[in-house]
Amino acid sequence: MGRLLLISDDLPRTGRLARSLGPTRRCTVQDLYDDSLPSVQPDLIVGDVAQLTSEAIARLRRMLEPLRAAGAPFLFLTHGNAARAEAQARLLAPTDIFPALTMLERLLARIDRLLEVGGSAVAARMADEARQFFDQTFFSGQLVTPELASTGTGLIARAVQHCGIRDWIGAVQRFDEATHRHCLIVTGLAAAFATKLGFADLDSYRLTKAALLHDVGKTRISTAILNKPGRLTDAEMTVMRTHAALGYDMLVDSGFSPEMLQVVRSHHEMLDGSGYPDGLRAPEIPDLVRLVTICDIYGALIERRPYRAPMPGGEAYGIVQSMTGRLDPDLVMAFRPVMTTFDPAGTAAA
Repeated sequence: MGRLLLISDDLPRTGRLARSLGPTRRCTVQDLYDDSLPSVQPDLIVGDVAQLTSEAIARLRRMLEPLRAAGAPFLFLTHGNAARAEAQARLLAPTDIFPALTMLERLLARIDRLLEVGGSAVAARMADEARQFFDQTFFSGQLVTPELASTGTGLIARAVQHCGIRDWIGAVQRFDEATHRHCLIVTGLAAAFATKLGFADLDSYRLTKAALLHDVGKTRISTAILNKPGRLTDAEMTVMRTHAALGYDMLVDSGFSPEMLQVVRSHHEMLDGSGYPDGLRAPEIPDLVRLVTICDIYGALIERRPYRAPMPGGEAYGIVQSMTGRLDPDLVMAFRPVMTTFDPAGTAAA
């Protein structure tokens, strides 16, 4: 059986629960009000918190963030008024919610099911939803609006919060459509990057939304080029590089903010002026563009391509690090925890 971490605001109550789960389920009970973070990486997190005060929610979020980033699913047990408790629990974006006072057999079955599928099955379902949204929104020919972009931003941000960046990328890698796959990977990386940077909700939303939109211009590129099962020729690469300006032209009169438009147009610009389409230099490239560019390059390196396997995360990060003078070195260093979460074995290689 897997390892369970039970987070509690009442240690005697949760201790009884741990004993009732049986000796085959390895349980560790963590006091919610102990400031030290858990020392184990569980296969399943169980929240057994009866009093969901604002302090309790803040402490749970702090404790859950590194554990869920690694892909552990989260089961929250509700106490008291079912509707109120469930509404409060949803603020924590759990994988599942279950009443604490339920038949033990049913609770055991739910726990074993979550241990069996882990975060990967949830990630696969949410990735499928995001792909359908992306296809219906960006490849349907309809006008892309800020409202539609906000819907997609929320969908992917919740998925990464639920499943962790490792399971999210694993789920997205199985998609055949190269543009769908790349955009969903980059958007997931941006959501994880915002979390690692400690961004407030609004700033996290801005970065995730910018990443979602960054390659919208590729919807105007021939699918023969987008999905070519091999490296592009010089002529095809010239066409591909028009996507940044095309995306800007698509969105410029659709109600998007100037900062979103600049990400769409400028995410291939480099600090030394070697990028495209405008050859901008460092003073002309804002932080939001710099952040998305790092996610974009790293995402392209770890993707599978018809002509090569996905690059290991540590090796890809090494290439990003080597782009001295072209990428912001402080932001590249800040991206390292995202790489470590995605590919723990890659830390030594980077």
